[in-house]
Amino acid sequence: MYNKKGYDRGITLYNALDDNYQPWGKINMSWPNSDTFGPTYDILHPVTKKTTKKPDRGWRWNKTTFDSHLNYNNILQRHDGSFICGDIWFAKDENTQPSSIKYLKDVGKMLLRTIISIKSNGGVELENIFAGKSFFSNPKPVSLMKLLLASLEENDGFFLDFFSGSATTAHAVMQLNAEDGGNRKFIMVQLPETTDEKSEAYKAGYKNICEIGKERIRRAGNKIVQENPQAKFDKGFRVLKCDSSNMKEVYYNPAEYNTDLLDALIDNIKADRTAEDLLFQVMLDLGVLLSSDIKQTSIAGKTVFNVADNFLMACFDTDINEEVITAIAKQKPYYFVMRDSSMENDSVATNFEQIFNTYSPETKRKVL
Repeated sequence: MYNKKGYDRGITLYNALDDNYQPWGKINMSWPNSDTFGPTYDILHPVTKKTTKKPDRGWRWNKTTFDSHLNYNNILQRHDGSFICGDIWFAKDENTQPSSIKYLKDVGKMLLRTIISIKSNGGVELENIFAGKSFFSNPKPVSLMKLLLASLEENDGFFLDFFSGSATTAHAVMQLNAEDGGNRKFIMVQLPETTDEKSEAYKAGYKNICEIGKERIRRAGNKIVQENPQAKFDKGFRVLKCDSSNMKEVYYNPAEYNTDLLDALIDNIKADRTAEDLLFQVMLDLGVLLSSDIKQTSIAGKTVFNVADNFLMACFDTDINEEVITAIAKQKPYYFVMRDSSMENDSVATNFEQIFNTYSPETKRKVL
C-alpha cells in the first residue's frame, strides 16, 4: 500500500510499535516558521513532575490543543523507559522535548516523505536563481513541489497555484517535465503585492511580488534548458492581468445624447486597449485556451492573429479592405473576429458576408 516512489523517507518516521503491533512515529512539536515564534507554555513530565524542555521558537500547538491530546490519567511506560500519555510521547526524564505521536494507519494511503517538512532548501534554490539573493523568507522548495506533482499518475494536467509567490510551482512543473518528458502546465495566480522600499527585492527593481515570480520563471526555464540540453519541454509562459472590459460604457440618459456623443460611440472599444487585449477577450468569450499557440502575420499591411492553427483568426486594425478579408476567408478559420469599425468603407462591409460565403461558408463570423 505504501510502496510508492518517493515515500520511503516518510515511512522511516513510523518506526515504533504499540502492543497491537501497529506502527507509529514521533512528530516534532517545534514551531515550524523560522521567522516567527509560536506559543510558549510549560508542559510537565508525567513522572518527574518537572517542566520539560521547550522548543526554542515555541510550540507548534496552542495550550488548549496540546492539553486535548495529553492524558496524565493514562500513562503507558515503554520498554526504553519513555512514556506515552494520550497522544503525547515523553522521554524518561524532563530533559527531552515531548513529541506528538501519529499512527501510520491514520496517515492515509499515500504518505509523502516530507510529512511535510517545513525545514527545506527553498531559500537556497531561490538564491541560486537570483545570484545569491532570496527575496522571500520561506519559499516552497522545488523538491517538495516536484514530489507532490509526481504523486499523480497523469503527467499532462494543469496545476493551479492561487498563492504563487515566487512561482516555485511553475519552476517545479518545468523541472519535472524536463526530467520525465511530461507535458504539465501551470497557472500561477498572485496579487501584485508591493515590495517594501527597503527590501532587497525593491532595490533590485522588483516593485511587486509578481515581478519576482515572472523573472524566476524566465531564469529557471533558461537554467533547466542549460542543465538538460536534450530535454524537450515548453519554458514559455504568458502574463495576463485582470482589468475592466475592453468595451466603452454606453449607458446614457436620453437627454445626454448629442452629435458629439454619437460620433464618439461609433467605435465602442476603449481607446487605450491594444489588439492583444481584444484578442484575449475574444479567446475567453469563445472558450479558447489562453495557452493556445498564437501566430501573428501581416496581410496587406494589416496585423492578423491566427490562434490554434486556424481555429480562430482575428484582425483588429482599421481600414481593412476586401483583399485582407479574402485572404483570411481562404484560410478557412473556424472563427473570424474583427472590430465593427474596422472595415475600410461601406463597400467592404457590404461584401464581407459574400466573401466568406464564397470561400469559407462554415466560418463563424463575429464583430466586436
